[in-house]
Amino acid sequence: MKKLVSTLMLLMFATQILAAGDVEKGKLTSYTCTGCHGIKFYKNAYPSYHVPRLGGQNEAYIISALKAYRSGDRSHPTMKAQAASLSDEDINNIAAYFTSVK
Repeated sequence: MKKLVSTLMLLMFATQILAAGDVEKGKLTSYTCTGCHGIKFYKNAYPSYHVPRLGGQNEAYIISALKAYRSGDRSHPTMKAQAASLSDEDINNIAAYFTSVK
């Protein structure tokens, strides 16, 4: 039983390591994101709402949100348009970059 648990834990960590994005590629890919999400206290003009700053955000959350915008499960026209052209690799890289920003 210990071997099974150890093997499963090893696989779980290996999957996380393999799925990790590339911070430098993410920095390049996310240049359009920083126009809104890189500005402290930024508010969108219309409709008026606070745009969340992504620096230091949880990586899994960013991945989940971008995939939901891409699929249409989350509705925001600008975010859907931005996420539509992103591959899973792009999303992982973007998430890795913003997670690394403090």
